[in-house]
Amino acid sequence: MGSIAITSVAFGCIFGGAVFGVMLRAAIPPNHLVNDSKDAVRVAMGLVSTMTAIVLGMLISSAKSYYDTQSTEVTQMAAKIVVLDRALAHYGPEGDDARGVLRSVFSRLIDQMWSKDLAGLSQVSQSTEANALFDKIQRLSPKDDKQRALQNGALNLSMTVTEMRWLMYNQRLNSVSMPLLIVLVLWLSLIFVGFGVFAPPNATVITTLLVSSLSVSGAVFLILNMYSPYQGLIRVSKAPMLTALANLGQ
Repeated sequence: MGSIAITSVAFGCIFGGAVFGVMLRAAIPPNHLVNDSKDAVRVAMGLVSTMTAIVLGMLISSAKSYYDTQSTEVTQMAAKIVVLDRALAHYGPEGDDARGVLRSVFSRLIDQMWSKDLAGLSQVSQSTEANALFDKIQRLSPKDDKQRALQNGALNLSMTVTEMRWLMYNQRLNSVSMPLLIVLVLWLSLIFVGFGVFAPPNATVITTLLVSSLSVSGAVFLILNMYSPYQGLIRVSKAPMLTALANLGQ
């Protein structure tokens, strides 16, 4: 289920809770709506609201941390690719074939990372081109200490980039905790039921509850999108990768 569908369900539950509370108000005996009853319900709703705020803040913090991690790793990978290309350039003309393979692999990697196919990074890592790059670097025959150092550095960078590719792929398998999200929506629905029960059923109140439901659902939408940083509306920028690709081979 996509982020828009999940957010729509969350909004339906939350605003539906408010509407249910308004309807429930008419069925509650008047003696149950006295000030003492309202105070008791407000205390209970305050406790639930506090727990909800903590869980919501935790989910937003976790999603933002995940998004920032992906963004940082994209920038680091782009930098390492450029350094690898420069190491092969300084090695000499013998490294030109490896540089060509590197550009091809990197170009394909960019396309796969921002595709809708979750297995994209895995496919690139398993491709014959990716293996060919490491083999070409390994088959270089250094003639002096300088070339030997450059070859070792290029091999290390190649292994580091491959490791980062797999790390980012495995991280993309993680997602927001659905049980936690379900509990959050249930708590929010319960809070809005309480709002509806003790709010007068007029247009101003209904509009306020509607806007509040949309705002809270928007937070759920942001959380889901930050956990999908390559396909959602809040995407990790591919600018560092494209800049790196433009500088390869120069």
